[in-house]
Amino acid sequence: MLSGQIFLLFGQQKIVFQTGKTAPFKVLGVHLFLAGNFNNWNPADTAWELHPGQPGQYQLLKVLPKGIYNFKLTKGSWQTVECTAIGKPIDNRSITILHDTTVTLNVEGWQDNFAAAGKKHTASSQVHIISEKFNMPQLDRQRRVWVYLPKDYELSKRKYPVIYMHDGQNLFDDYTAGFGEWGVDELLDKLPAKNECIVVGIDHGGEYRITEYDPYDSKYGKGRGDDYVDFLVKTLKPYIDTHYRTKTGAEHTTIAGSSMGGLISMYAALKYPDVFGNAGIFSPAFWIAPEIYQLAQQKSLPAKSRFYFVCGDAESDSMVTDMKKMAAIIRVKGKNDDKTPVVIIKGAIHNEKQWNGDFPGFYSWLRKGW
Repeated sequence: MLSGQIFLLFGQQKIVFQTGKTAPFKVLGVHLFLAGNFNNWNPADTAWELHPGQPGQYQLLKVLPKGIYNFKLTKGSWQTVECTAIGKPIDNRSITILHDTTVTLNVEGWQDNFAAAGKKHTASSQVHIISEKFNMPQLDRQRRVWVYLPKDYELSKRKYPVIYMHDGQNLFDDYTAGFGEWGVDELLDKLPAKNECIVVGIDHGGEYRITEYDPYDSKYGKGRGDDYVDFLVKTLKPYIDTHYRTKTGAEHTTIAGSSMGGLISMYAALKYPDVFGNAGIFSPAFWIAPEIYQLAQQKSLPAKSRFYFVCGDAESDSMVTDMKKMAAIIRVKGKNDDKTPVVIIKGAIHNEKQWNGDFPGFYSWLRKGW
């Protein structure tokens, strides 16, 4: 039974989430949760726990603003997330809330009902681990750092542009990727060697990911984005430029990432425009750090600075609006459409599959400025 008083604010809708046909549980007393773009994909968020209602059914009543919501049902972890009837991963659920409604959730299977699939390494031979424990003195932590080298790197004496990317676990290798990989290495491997570049991937910090990629304090903790960006500029880039043949100027140095990685890429390009001359802003999480708009308005940018904005129109209700707002601020600074393209992918949602599809367009645009 659902109980308690619900006070609706203007523009908010009453939503009942309830389970329908559900794959059997292995044990009694199972807890079910919703994890999605409304709670930073927390698989065990008690504020989004469904509770037993009618026999065999779980329910959750929420009051939400109109918008697009992406989510999955879990039993408290990503190892126990819903899946297909044969144990395969499913795409995120997506609903558009326009009015009071009931959402029925049918679940074909639970991941823990199936033997763990044997994951395989998929990184190409051009991908190497620089260090499993690269020192980050600005954060007093260590992190794995990857590098992708062009096919002709060992045979030539050329110098190459460099892209610095976040969430290194998800860039090259399906074995280390939690939700699928970008496949950056496979995409670059298909290009002629003369069109390739060096890509440096920095692993995220797990529980520190949100605060490391956020330059501002939030409900998730004290922002350490300043320290993380300082690490990139003052520690990692000097190392890369010393140990690899790089084109060191800003016009050949790019920062790129998605979601929180898109946010911190934007911040890095604003804070250090003379270091990062280009930025790939994929599905940026500007919602968590609205202060960044004021920073963008205040900052002066070099004439050659370039920003590539891209997201899907089915990611969240505010994603497209937020991204266009930032692009408009940058364009006021004299950046034409060629230097600040805004790409909206119809039907695309917030995941690595989308960013894999977005990367070739971004890279083609990037190369035109090299």
